[in-house]
Amino acid sequence: MTNERIKVIAHAGYRGEESPRAFVRGEVRIEVMKLLDLWTEENASTGRRRRCFRVKGSDWRTYTLCHDEAEDAWHLG
Repeated sequence: MTNERIKVIAHAGYRGEESPRAFVRGEVRIEVMKLLDLWTEENASTGRRRRCFRVKGSDWRTYTLCHDEAEDAWHLG
């Protein structure tokens, strides 16, 4: 699994939680066409949390995008 840092264009929903709408990988912008799954992971030893989204991109590939809450950064998982 990669842990590539990416830029994500997100939208905050009615509860204030961000949801990805598009992301930029290298020079390519990929739109999120469909949210397939959503979950939260927590590291038991450090207490760090990240929210992960499995999405279908506009290139028809499936991606896992994770937001690390502690560093406020998005990664391609």
